[in-house]
Amino acid sequence: MLQAPPALSLSGVTLALGGVPVLNGIDLVVPAGSLVALVGASGAGKTSLLRLVNRLVAPDSGQIRLFGADIAASDPVQLRRGIGHAVQGGGLFPHWTVADNIAAVPWLLGWPKPQRMARAAELMAMLDLPAALASRFPAELSGGQASRVGLARALAARPGLLLLDEPFGALDPETRTALADRLEALHRAEGLTTLMVTHDIADALLRADLMLVLEGGRIVAAGPPRAVAASPHPAVRALIDQPLAQAQALAGMAP
Repeated sequence: MLQAPPALSLSGVTLALGGVPVLNGIDLVVPAGSLVALVGASGAGKTSLLRLVNRLVAPDSGQIRLFGADIAASDPVQLRRGIGHAVQGGGLFPHWTVADNIAAVPWLLGWPKPQRMARAAELMAMLDLPAALASRFPAELSGGQASRVGLARALAARPGLLLLDEPFGALDPETRTALADRLEALHRAEGLTTLMVTHDIADALLRADLMLVLEGGRIVAAGPPRAVAASPHPAVRALIDQPLAQAQALAGMAP
C-alpha cells in the first residue's frame, strides 16, 4: 500500500536576499494535518520560509514539495490560489465589502456567485462574525473583526495548506486567545495543514503538533512542543525562559 506524501517537505533549501544569507540548509517534513508553529527572534527567517512555500521568492538551492509535487514546476499564481495565507491586520482590500474580501479567491477560481457567497456566510458564522458585517468595508471593522475576515478569506477556497504570518499579533491578549482558539478548531475541522509564524511562545507550546525554532536562518530545534521545550539550545532557552520569568513575576505580585 502506497503511503501518502507529506503535506510539505523542504530539502537543502537556502536563500539569500541582497547578498545576505536568510535561510541556510533547511530540511523539513510536515505531515498532512499538522499544526506547525514557527518561532524565533526577529530576523530568524520565519517569514522568508513562508514566502518560499508560497513562491513569493525562489530558493537559491534545494527543493520544496507540496503534497509530493515540486513547487518549482507549478504555475506560481495557481499555486498561491491553492494555499491559504493570512497576515497581521488581515491585509484586506479596502474598497471591497467583507463578503467580497472573503470570497476573493473563490471568485478568482471561477466559483459561481451563490456558491462563493454561501461559503463567505458559512465562514463568517464559524468565526463569530455577525452576518450584518457582510456588506461593510474594512475601515468599519475592529482589529479583531478584520483579523477574522482575513482568516476567513484564507480559508474560503478550502486550501490544503494554510500559511499564517502573525495574523493576531497586533491584537489584545483576550481577543488573540479567542481567535487562536477558533483557528485551532477550524484547523481540525477543515483538515488543514497549517504553518503559523508566532511570537506567542505559550500559544506555540500549547497548540502546535510540531514546533520549529529558527535562529540565523537555521532550524535549531524541531519536534513536538514538549520535546522542543526541553532542548538545551540557547535560542530555545531564551524563548522559553522569558515568558516563564514574566509568569513568575506576576505570581509574586498576586495578593
